[in-house]
Amino acid sequence: MKTELTGKRAIVCGSTQGIGRAAAQELAGLGAEITLVARNHAALQQACTELPAIAGQKHCFLVADFSDPENLQKQITDHIATKSPIHILVNNTGGPPAGPALDAATESFTSGFTQHLLCNQILTQALVPGMKSAGYGRVINIISTSVKQPIAGLGVSNTIRGAVASWAKTLAGELGPFGITVNNVLPGATNTGRLHTLIDNIAKRNNKSAEEIADNMRASIPARRFAEPEELAGAIAFLASPAASYINGINLPVDGGRTLSL
Repeated sequence: MKTELTGKRAIVCGSTQGIGRAAAQELAGLGAEITLVARNHAALQQACTELPAIAGQKHCFLVADFSDPENLQKQITDHIATKSPIHILVNNTGGPPAGPALDAATESFTSGFTQHLLCNQILTQALVPGMKSAGYGRVINIISTSVKQPIAGLGVSNTIRGAVASWAKTLAGELGPFGITVNNVLPGATNTGRLHTLIDNIAKRNNKSAEEIADNMRASIPARRFAEPEELAGAIAFLASPAASYINGINLPVDGGRTLSL
């Protein structure tokens, strides 16, 4: 199976921790040259130094805050002026704050839409011309299993993730003729800082211990455990590879079997 990515360039967003960082590590290990994107300069610098360079890749990073789309637009435009084409784009950013949809301020929906869908659009629009010229493109969006089954207490996230999934499916049809695929990876409960923050919040609301909440969550998963970020990275890397050239427009749950829908 052809999964080697030597000679390919990838942009990985939200790549200083969790799933994004694991994905950058995996793609670099397959030979891709990585551009890390996040908002913390020091964390980016550290993550960049830890990327493997088995094929002599020269990794780099961009400091960008997805709450500022205009700055992101400038950063990516300047970057591709010297680093083009970019063959792989991993759209990944932290989820909106938890809480019921009815209680959410309208600004929460606006902010989530900007950080997830609009910034994904900015990056994709910037990179697609290079992907077309190369005859190779992979747009991989890290979303949530909530696009198949809404998650209680994540009202804004459920709403925004669904919009991103529909956007991606539409793009898959538009870009398929150019050798560009657009797919979504749907993480289940994954051992990241966001999961543990959610567990702590649920525990406080219900006057229970975090350990009890975590145990209940694990019991709802057929695999009886949380995923590790590296397990998500494996799915991302496969979709980024030549081996996945005929997989386009899908939602891929990586959730240990928790999602009840097909």
